[in-house]
Amino acid sequence: MTTEATPVAGAGAPAQFTHRQIMVTMSGLVIAMLLAMLDNMIVAPALPTIVGDLGGLSHLAWVTTGYVLASTASTPIWGKLGDLFGRRITFISSVVVFLAGSALAGMSQNMGELIAFRAVQGLGAGGLMVGVLSIVGEMIPPRERSKYMGLMMAVMPVAMIGGPLAGGFITDNFSWRWAFYVNLPLGVIALFVCWFTLAKLPRGTGKAKIDWLGAGLLTVWITSLVLITSWGGTEYEWSSPTILGLIALTLVTFVAFVVVQRRVAEPIMPLRVFTNLNFTLSGGLAFISGFAMFGAVTFLPQFQQFVQGSSATNSGLLLMPMMIAAMAVSLASGTIIGRTGHYKVFPIVGSALIALSLGLFATIDLDTTKTTTAFYMVLLGAGMGCLMQTSTLIAQNSIELRDIGAGTGASTFLRNMGSSIGVSLLGALYTSSLTDSLSGGAALPGAANQMTPAVLKSLPVEAQRIFQTAVTDGVTTLFTVAACVAAVGVVVALFIKQVPLRGRVKAEDVVAAEV
Repeated sequence: MTTEATPVAGAGAPAQFTHRQIMVTMSGLVIAMLLAMLDNMIVAPALPTIVGDLGGLSHLAWVTTGYVLASTASTPIWGKLGDLFGRRITFISSVVVFLAGSALAGMSQNMGELIAFRAVQGLGAGGLMVGVLSIVGEMIPPRERSKYMGLMMAVMPVAMIGGPLAGGFITDNFSWRWAFYVNLPLGVIALFVCWFTLAKLPRGTGKAKIDWLGAGLLTVWITSLVLITSWGGTEYEWSSPTILGLIALTLVTFVAFVVVQRRVAEPIMPLRVFTNLNFTLSGGLAFISGFAMFGAVTFLPQFQQFVQGSSATNSGLLLMPMMIAAMAVSLASGTIIGRTGHYKVFPIVGSALIALSLGLFATIDLDTTKTTTAFYMVLLGAGMGCLMQTSTLIAQNSIELRDIGAGTGASTFLRNMGSSIGVSLLGALYTSSLTDSLSGGAALPGAANQMTPAVLKSLPVEAQRIFQTAVTDGVTTLFTVAACVAAVGVVVALFIKQVPLRGRVKAEDVVAAEV
């Protein structure tokens, strides 16, 4: 006979939900998570065609960076809004913003519009990700959370396998614009389901205050930091007034942000959560995994389509080994953690696999086969599977329940910041290397802005070879840097301590506490 779980005031345990209530609520979250995951997976195979159609190779990284940057800056705000108004209305609002951005992105007429509307999508996506994690964190104690998170990860095969396939098929047979429009019908379903399934979630306290000054400073310093990594050494010299000015702006606003967070009553990112070593270390791993994952998903299709001759659809298929491995390992690790309560080994193994795979990607050349890259992707996917839910689980287990929204937002912020900086830095390295390689060849550097896989095939063989060599040089350069960053993750993971996962508080414990 099971004992009904009851929350203990001040114990830091989440309010109790029955298994049925959890499963009904999770159905809405799964659909919303599918919406967020599908977007990036669908857009990635379409990027080479999008960039060629709108003519903006130099802005390639910003199609993803704009999205991730907006998501990064808005994540802590969404977390606090959830504390104030309740998870349900905040989460549904983020879905609406995401859908509006999707519709506008599909109507873009130039790269500037596309990047701006992708940023609107990112604003909504920030609420989707932190909303799902906060709702799960509020409903389920850490010891049982990995079991339910494993169920949520079951949506990954649909998103990570179906997404690239759908994106490639849409690009090859219709228009890349439908890579954004396809979000709309799924989003309507998500809105309908979430409106009803999230109705039983607790309402907001009404006492939390939004730290708008902190939010503004956060947005400025993370944006200026991403601009430095995007423009430094490419658009502007590192010693130029523009870059030096951005460095100064980043430092000043960052210091101001820390000061504000220490003084306001309701900081948008409570610095007290970083006093817990495990929370800080898990945040560092989240940063590194975001850096690695977005780098792989964003730039691998460039090599697959331009060098290996794959269509957009096939490049989506070629990402399957990574996605399947990530899904399988994530499910397995969640099951093991749920049964044993031990998680320390997974961050170490995951970080090592990511560093190894990125190092192997740095060795690819014009003759590298699809089988070889598939093997490297399996290693990368397995590494990401070890880290994806584990880093979030460690972070949430390290903070008090009162900080679950802001703390989850901070953890998600670090992952998104890694993605922002990773994509912008790796994108700048890729573009710079590509342009430098083309500058001495028969293929004019200017032609790169309008280059699509179809246009490349129409060029003479010699010109094709020159462009393919340039793409390969760019890809290996960015993966070399990514591998070095990932290697730091191995060191970080070694310092994570095994701390018992919080479980449910039982009724007899309440009685004992009252005696």
